[in-house]
Amino acid sequence: MSIKRPASVTDEFLNRLVSRVPSTSGGTWKLTEVYTGEVLVELPQSTPEDIERAFETSRKAQQEWAQWPLKKRLKVFKKFHSLVLKHNETIVDLIQVESGKARRMAFEETLDIPMVAGYYIKRAPKVLADKKHAGPVPVVSSSLETRQPKGVVGIIAPWNFPFATGISDSIPALIAGNGVVVKPDNKTALSPLYGIELMEKAGLPKGLVQVVCGEGPDVGPTLIDNANYVMFTGSTNTGRVIGERAGRNLIGCCLELGGKNPMIVLPDANLDDVVKGAIFGAFGNTGQICMHIERMYIHDSIYDTFRDRFVAAAEALKVGAAYDFEPEVGSLVSVDHKNRVASHVEDAIAKGAKVLTGGRELPEAGPAFFAPTILEGVTKDMLAGVGETFGPVVALHRFSTEDEAVALANDTDYGLNASVWGGDLDNAIRVGRRIQSGNVNINDILATAYASKGTPSGGVKQSGVGARHGDQGLLKYTDCQNVGILKKQVMGAPEGVPFEDNVKQQIIGLRVMRKLGIR
Repeated sequence: MSIKRPASVTDEFLNRLVSRVPSTSGGTWKLTEVYTGEVLVELPQSTPEDIERAFETSRKAQQEWAQWPLKKRLKVFKKFHSLVLKHNETIVDLIQVESGKARRMAFEETLDIPMVAGYYIKRAPKVLADKKHAGPVPVVSSSLETRQPKGVVGIIAPWNFPFATGISDSIPALIAGNGVVVKPDNKTALSPLYGIELMEKAGLPKGLVQVVCGEGPDVGPTLIDNANYVMFTGSTNTGRVIGERAGRNLIGCCLELGGKNPMIVLPDANLDDVVKGAIFGAFGNTGQICMHIERMYIHDSIYDTFRDRFVAAAEALKVGAAYDFEPEVGSLVSVDHKNRVASHVEDAIAKGAKVLTGGRELPEAGPAFFAPTILEGVTKDMLAGVGETFGPVVALHRFSTEDEAVALANDTDYGLNASVWGGDLDNAIRVGRRIQSGNVNINDILATAYASKGTPSGGVKQSGVGARHGDQGLLKYTDCQNVGILKKQVMGAPEGVPFEDNVKQQIIGLRVMRKLGIR
């Protein structure tokens, strides 16, 4: 296939990036360009011993980093913010060459980093500041709530948004004073490696952030065993394994896992907006978004009209391999993943589902392309009916009442994201609040919730534990230290006072404090 690699992605550049990965005897992994299958670089693979040394190096640097005043740490991220914007084109090139996503989506991924950095640069001084609370005895006692970094955080990033997760999740951990060891997916290690290079150019101490590479089962156990906290984004099955091991080690973890995300279209929704939103919801990033829509529930009164317009819009999408902004839909991340998506569609067809458009591979576009696919008649005995397909495949369903729509939306083990469309905003919000989901978007698919960096974003049910963003997204990387301060020794019974009399005085004191609103 004749497609020219971006000029910025030179062999020299790639070899410099991967030289950061520690590897003594772990061998290499062939990191390929998705559009062509060409080997880009031999990615070193880290052994358990390499990972242990990476944590030792990060921990040593972290001890000094944690002593930096917060203002000094934030200065690094102000400069990093500027560098990400300055080198945006190179970052987009790397994301696209390693993941095969359309350039439009690769660019959108880069925006997450300055948004996260900008939010925490502004918010961190207040969130991490010491907080004074009343002590048990008014005036003479108080309590100070301080925030201490956990140590070294292990971040396991997925292949679908390698830069946004690998780097964005590192930012609050580092701002809080931690070191970080990042484990990107082998397929998409280049963009996070470049992000860390830019951090160091911005003034981050060398050694503070380490990158280790390898297959999950080979790398994961040692990473978790050496980390003080783990941040993971990926499948629910892997999340269970990570959560179990973290629990055995008595360390915390945050898990953003899979989704089978529903969209409800109420009868008063604006169909022009709905169709446009549905196209992104189903086919944005070629369907490889944890929050993308795989189930659409459309009111009977508008179902036929929506279906016809949605199918026409899907068939008009520009699908292709190009390092420019023309294609709207890019490749899936690998041939293996394409085969998995195809198996879900084939299973649905074999069990009676109807293909309205798509349903086939696109070898003429590239080795891992699959057509935007819309199905009808998908049921829960099909792989595409219950499991996360994670590709450009969506199923349409009818509903008659709001109660029915909510019940259908909630009929899943997952609860990551949901979308509700309606003209009556208050009613759409009421419907949305009934959905068992960590994120709900009203008249949008996912961006409004996810890009609201001031509000925590996470999953419920089998879609995860904990959240990123908001104060919670920073505080999770800290331990709370309670410093109790007593100015005068008044906690025990005064000398010479019978204990029984002291008990009566304490009860009277508690009644008075409650009446005055003190306690």
